[in-house]
Amino acid sequence: MSLSILRLARFSARGLVRDLRAADVRALFVALALAVAASTMIGFFLDRLDRGLTRQASQLLGGDLVLEQGHPFDAELRATLEEAGLVLSDQVDMVSMVSLADAFQPASLKVVDDRYPLYGGVHVDQGEGVEVVAHGPSPGEVWLAPRLALLLEAEIGDRVRLGESELTVGGVVEREPDQSAGFGSFNPRLMMHRDDMEATELVQDGSRVAFELLGAGPPAILDDLAPLLERLRRDGVEVRDVRRDRPGLGSALERAERYLSLAGLAAVLLAGVAVAMSTRRYVDRHLDTAALLRCFGATQGELSRLFGLQLLWLALAASVLGALLGLASQAALLALLTAFLPLELPPPGMLPLWLGVFTALSVLVGFAGPTLLRLKRVSALKVLRRELDPLPASAWLVVAVASGVFGGLLWLYSGDPGLALGLLLGGLVMLMVLWGLGSLLLGGVLRLAARLPRNGREAGVAQALRLGGAQLARRRTASLGQLLAFAVTFFAMAMIALVRGDLLSTWEAQLPAETPNYFAINIQPHEREAFEASLSGAADARSALYPMVRGRITAINDMAPREAVPAEARGDNALRRELNLTWRETLPEGNRLVAGTWFDQQKESAPGDWYAEVASESATSPEAERVPISVEDGLAERLGLGLGDTLTFTIGAAEIIGEVSSLRDLDWDSFRPNFFVIFPPGVLERFGHSYITAFHLDDAEREVQRGLVRDFPGVTLLNVDAILAQVRDLLSRVTRAVEVVLVFVLLAGVSVLYAALTASLPVRAHESGLLRVFGAGNRLLSRVQGAEFAILGLASGLMGALLAELAAAALYLAWLDLAPRLHLWLWLVLPLGGALLIGAIGHLLSRNLRRQAPATSLGLLGET
Repeated sequence: MSLSILRLARFSARGLVRDLRAADVRALFVALALAVAASTMIGFFLDRLDRGLTRQASQLLGGDLVLEQGHPFDAELRATLEEAGLVLSDQVDMVSMVSLADAFQPASLKVVDDRYPLYGGVHVDQGEGVEVVAHGPSPGEVWLAPRLALLLEAEIGDRVRLGESELTVGGVVEREPDQSAGFGSFNPRLMMHRDDMEATELVQDGSRVAFELLGAGPPAILDDLAPLLERLRRDGVEVRDVRRDRPGLGSALERAERYLSLAGLAAVLLAGVAVAMSTRRYVDRHLDTAALLRCFGATQGELSRLFGLQLLWLALAASVLGALLGLASQAALLALLTAFLPLELPPPGMLPLWLGVFTALSVLVGFAGPTLLRLKRVSALKVLRRELDPLPASAWLVVAVASGVFGGLLWLYSGDPGLALGLLLGGLVMLMVLWGLGSLLLGGVLRLAARLPRNGREAGVAQALRLGGAQLARRRTASLGQLLAFAVTFFAMAMIALVRGDLLSTWEAQLPAETPNYFAINIQPHEREAFEASLSGAADARSALYPMVRGRITAINDMAPREAVPAEARGDNALRRELNLTWRETLPEGNRLVAGTWFDQQKESAPGDWYAEVASESATSPEAERVPISVEDGLAERLGLGLGDTLTFTIGAAEIIGEVSSLRDLDWDSFRPNFFVIFPPGVLERFGHSYITAFHLDDAEREVQRGLVRDFPGVTLLNVDAILAQVRDLLSRVTRAVEVVLVFVLLAGVSVLYAALTASLPVRAHESGLLRVFGAGNRLLSRVQGAEFAILGLASGLMGALLAELAAAALYLAWLDLAPRLHLWLWLVLPLGGALLIGAIGHLLSRNLRRQAPATSLGLLGET
């Protein structure tokens, strides 16, 4: 018999329609649909983000070219850029306090000129509904972000105080074309005109201000300006070119993207396990059909094509359903994260749909392929001799092929071959470790079940648990696979709960009762004494006032910074921005020397007035002399610095060369001012500087806060408590987005249970039939099956709790630097919840077995 492709297609389609009544085919369909849904959900969402960023790159960046530094740009550079053909626009970014009556709030100021925006439009409500305008606020007025207007209870027409001036609220900004992602800034935005900047008196020497020069023009202009831009980079100017520095969404959201992708692949992996289990039952059912076809002359190749086409139709149908589920779910992700997205996303494209289909086919080939080969190798004599079943595929072969396919999917979705290989190898090692732990745990639970008291009641709970445990023990390998799948699912959900609340609250609880909760920055030298006097007796605890000077690292050991540091540190933020520098005679509180000596020790070993000598040398010949500096050890490690290395700092138009004389370990959790680089006294005082301090105020001391805002309008107060509240809100939104993915992980775990039940259907039916023969009624069967799955759920919950405790302990030690603690609620909720959840699901899925007659159930054991 020779079948054409068309006849094979019709034959396979009819066979699939017939097979849809079988539980194993339904399990295959559900598992594939879930794999496609999880992958397309993430794919649609990330594809929309990527295409939105590509389409609006210049708009999000603010221009085709953005230059940023800590002081205004000179007229010569402006003239050069304008002569090259760029249209220029000025912006100033800083943080300051805004007040209205008794309400005050720190805000991120965005100062724009008449040419703003260079691209796009501002969505603003000026009293007549939201409209899109191609300009910023007029002189004399400000536009507020909705959250800032809510915090100040401000309405259009109100007068808000900003520094030494009062400005009118002219509108509420719903969206800015060049708004950075919300993960990068916690303060609400205020937009104002540049003409009003001088009157506020907010820009003083040493203020934390970022001056930006934005340019718009054709790509050819940027090519011509390449040598100039490279020189500016060497001079310490931050240069963002739309061709090289396409705007992103912030590191936190980028990490969230990667986490969502990996969480989606966890659902794909579980779905693959379900596919492998269902395929085994599918193949067993079709061995007789394959043998009959061999009797009628079908070749091995035709058998492969026939069953391959049948599963292809199944995969395509599952892909359609999965894609629809993924499309709906990505809308839910978008709704949760839309507050942090600075752009309007285009509609979904087709690429994620094709990737979803590819994922389904890959899962089918990788997890089902080796088992399907049994159908190809079946002998025609099997029709007469039942014992001639082809040998099942080796478990190692299935694992090897499945691992290779899943590793390829990891590479495809993460885009990082090193990460994919690391996760795959680490996952295989972890699988072996978890298999051993799971085997011990399951064995212990089953031994406990076997030792339950015999109370003589036929349908007693103890007897049901003993019989259920005995059934799990007879299928130990399959039971162990299900335990691992559900334990990982419970572990993932437990970690979300821990990260969402417990880790953050525990970290806060470890802080001292009077940990500073306010930072004050931009304190001018002439305000220092008055500011200290205002805090005297009012603040429960406060740090010293530290002077701050802004300086950029422009050379390391007389080499360009990016050439002098290790390759992995060339993008370090310390090389891309101005650092806050300070001076200090004694070692600051919370700092610990790990190498070298402090300045006061150097002074004791030096003749004369050491500080005066250092200051004199620095002032008269700063380019020839070196001054000692102290560097934070983490920065030194990242940049490859050691004692004796030199750093050249550019401060304004001057250069200072510092030689590393000591390394410090900092307590970053102290909520006190910390600095990467500290100079000795007498070196930086000649530069413009401001002061920073931290202090603690209770809620009852709001009058002190009002007095500080009123008396020092140019000083910015940052409320750490408010920032932590926003971190909690941000964390809550991201974890809810991850929970959407975890729904698919949980459903994929349920599909594993369903597939395992389907694969073990003949054995379970035979066990039920035997119990019925020996007098068991429906009630006992129901209890035994429920107990079997409840024991499985209990063991899965215990293992999930163990994994969560170990992972949380690692986070405590490595990330939060806290002592590990025991979470008793995990050991109660996960085992009991797992027993109830899996017990209920398994009991529901096996209800048909309880309805079969004993003869029918016993007959299924010989079914292949």
